[in-house]
Amino acid sequence: MGHRHFNGLKTVLLFGVLWAVLLGLWAVFFRGSQGMLFLFTALGLIGTFVGYWNSDKIAIKAMHAYPVTELEAPEMYRIVRELSTIARQPMPRLYISPTQAPNAFATGRNPKNAAVCCTEGILRILDERELRGVLGHELMHVYNRDILTSSVASALAGVITSLAQFLLIFGGGDRREGGNPLAALALAILAPFAAMLIQMAISRTREYDADEDGAQLTGDPLALASALRKLEQGTAAAPLPQTRDLENVSHLMLANPFRGGGLAKMFATHPPMDERIARLEKMAGGTGFGPGGITRY
Repeated sequence: MGHRHFNGLKTVLLFGVLWAVLLGLWAVFFRGSQGMLFLFTALGLIGTFVGYWNSDKIAIKAMHAYPVTELEAPEMYRIVRELSTIARQPMPRLYISPTQAPNAFATGRNPKNAAVCCTEGILRILDERELRGVLGHELMHVYNRDILTSSVASALAGVITSLAQFLLIFGGGDRREGGNPLAALALAILAPFAAMLIQMAISRTREYDADEDGAQLTGDPLALASALRKLEQGTAAAPLPQTRDLENVSHLMLANPFRGGGLAKMFATHPPMDERIARLEKMAGGTGFGPGGITRY
């Protein structure tokens, strides 16, 4: 599916590092206690299952989205039906969020249980060609099983954070057996930070893949590039409030919905817009893409 920039390999490597951090905490503080490993692994599995199974309900509720019929959103339905047919996938449920901040997201544990949501703001500022590029991107998140990827990454990062908080409160084997307490404290503090950085890196590689695969699906990389330019301006002009509910689903959105700049930009879950646009423009410069024409999926 086009030039993938080794994003799949990057994701595997990042997951390996995430597991290494978790196992490192276990080995250093609990001296190989199988009971503690099973406890925190079970917590991770439960968190993954809950997040994965309920991902659509959580995101839709956070954005106060409402379901729409074909009569209410004919353009959106027409585009999604066409792209789903090209991809030979079932038609997802469609929602609109009553917010003027321009954005979109797709969620659901598999293509049969998927939902695609656009905000009123994005429907207002994009033309049909740009909206088609955006919806192609969102559908590819579903087809690439990115919800599972993000759920697992989030659960692992959460387990590492919970384990570190447990160690800070109760201490671990390293402290009880005469180890260096300062080194133990530093590890307990730095581990959640490392997990957060790895989780964000996984999210960024998934965005690059959805950009490229979505452009392949629509056959029009420049349409998505144009939409991203408008989104960059629109989200800066009308950012969403950084509430806990929205923070938990922000990684699903097409663009960072919060006010960027400074540390917020450094720790964003989305790649820089200029890099995403540059990759799409490079795709358009290759063979097989016309100005808005469809390539074979």
